[in-house]
Formats: sequence, structure tokens, C-alpha cells
Amino acid sequence: MKFEVFLMLLLVVSVLTSLFVEGIKKLLDERGKTYYSNMLAGITSIVLSVFVGFAYVILVQVALNIQMAVYLIALILLSWLCSMVGYDKVLQAITQIRGGEKIE
Repeated sequence: MKFEVFLMLLLVVSVLTSLFVEGIKKLLDERGKTYYSNMLAGITSIVLSVFVGFAYVILVQVALNIQMAVYLIALILLSWLCSMVGYDKVLQAITQIRGGEKIE
């Protein structure tokens, strides 16, 4: 796997994680369930990273070797970190820039 492909997969997983987490959070809020946002983001990013990584391996028919294993582990860890600084942090920054007005 080339480094550019790895970065593209990381981008895809990060975007999908943010979308899935927001959808899950809205579903949990509607049902009145409590949750930890960072754990939810972490678990979602791990599941999506594993899915996207193995989908890449299957579609491109790449042999699973040590280099691919390192890329997949890095994809999992980096997507988890990216998801921790996701949608909520972006909204918080925009709110602070706008002068404290709450964004809905």
C-alpha cells in the first residue's frame, strides 16, 4: 500500500466516523440513553477502520503481510485520534469565533 492510499483511507474513515457518531448520538439522545462521546467515537472508528482496511485488502487483492498489518494498525489508531477531535470540537470552535452564539 502506498502512503497516499493510506492517507486517503484515513480521510475516508475519519469522515465516515464523524457521520456515524453523530447519527448514533442523535439516536441515543432520542431514546434518552447516556453515553460517553469519546468511547462512542473510538469504538465506531475502530469498527470502520477494520471494515475499510479489510475491504481494501479484498478489493485490491493485496497479500496481508507485515507492512499491511502496520498500515491497518496505524489506520485504527489514527482514525481513533481523528474522531476524538471531531464534529463537537469543530462546532465549539465555530461558536467561539462567532462570539458565543449557540449553533443548533
